[in-house]
Amino acid sequence: MSDEAYTIFNVAIATIFAREFLEAAVIIGNYRTAINKSDHWKSPEDQKIALKEVTKSAAVASLVAIVVVIAVAIPLAILGTELDDRVVEIIEGTSKIVAAICILQLSLKIPVWLGVYAKVPILPCRQKVPTFANHSLDENEESEILSIKEIRFNVAWNIWREVAECGIFLIPFFLYGGGKAIPISALVGIAIALFLGGLSYIALQRMSSKFWLTLIMVLLTGFLSVGLFTGGAHEFEEVFGETRDVYEIENPFWSSKSLPMVILKPFGYSSSRTIVQITCFWLWTGFAAALHFLKYRATKKYRQLLEAAKVADSIKEKDVEADVVDSK
Repeated sequence: MSDEAYTIFNVAIATIFAREFLEAAVIIGNYRTAINKSDHWKSPEDQKIALKEVTKSAAVASLVAIVVVIAVAIPLAILGTELDDRVVEIIEGTSKIVAAICILQLSLKIPVWLGVYAKVPILPCRQKVPTFANHSLDENEESEILSIKEIRFNVAWNIWREVAECGIFLIPFFLYGGGKAIPISALVGIAIALFLGGLSYIALQRMSSKFWLTLIMVLLTGFLSVGLFTGGAHEFEEVFGETRDVYEIENPFWSSKSLPMVILKPFGYSSSRTIVQITCFWLWTGFAAALHFLKYRATKKYRQLLEAAKVADSIKEKDVEADVVDSK
């Protein structure tokens, strides 16, 4: 490792923390915004419990990830050995693809929590004809639109992954004497991530239009999912053999490995693309767009049936009232 690793500040380390913590901040911010803006809570107390669960799950997951990283890093540093690159890349690739699936699910659920989509299945095997009685539509289902279990799992998994990835990326610095640069570099990277994540969260909180709020949150989580899936596929590509590069931007400013453009890397940006990366990017983007279209179409059909049921019930009520008057 170069002499740069022995200084008190290292740009590479700051970049690692900025990228990973920005991704974590976006996930937490979107969950808190969805919880605050959702109308599906039975009481304010339930809403407060959900917000506390986000904080608790993130804190516990971070602590567990730190413990795991320390437990791995210390023996490696003592023995002077290093994790096999292929093993590290397979672990990272798997975790990113699992996270991409979780974030895509979040992208589909946010419009439901905010009332833009109805809670209706899009898979043909799960679809059923809705039943309505006295203008109420499956009230039991509506009360479970946002569950504590889902919040706990998705937040914990994603935050654990982000913190653990920071630790994995830092292992070479531990092994080759670059640990001295970690504290200040980490603080700088985290400060940048929290500043940008905080601006995003404040902007979302101040938006009054549910449509635009939903659209922005869907785009943020959607492209975050695309970036994770593409990155995960590329990790496997590096293990089993890379396809040829389609393009590579040589200007250092646009490099996806350093500030400032590394901030956009979690959302799918890359200064170079292989055939696999481009294919995965557009396939996952198209898949996400198709799911949202199916959800929108199912919601539209569901609400049309609901409106028709309300009109039919209204006509029946009027007929009953007329019969009562005639009987008198």
